[in-house]
Amino acid sequence: MPDLGKYADTVLSSYAVSIALLAGLVVMSIWQSKRAKARLAEVEARRKSDAARQ
Repeated sequence: MPDLGKYADTVLSSYAVSIALLAGLVVMSIWQSKRAKARLAEVEARRKSDAARQ
């Protein structure tokens, strides 16, 4: 690790915040993807049942 001198705390905390934000974006993207897939499956199932009734 390079010697960051008196800025070490600032730089390392910036890295930590950046990594945390990126991890949060990944988690939110995965969560929203799962929700969208569940909604799509629900709509498709409803559409199939409506088509079978007609």
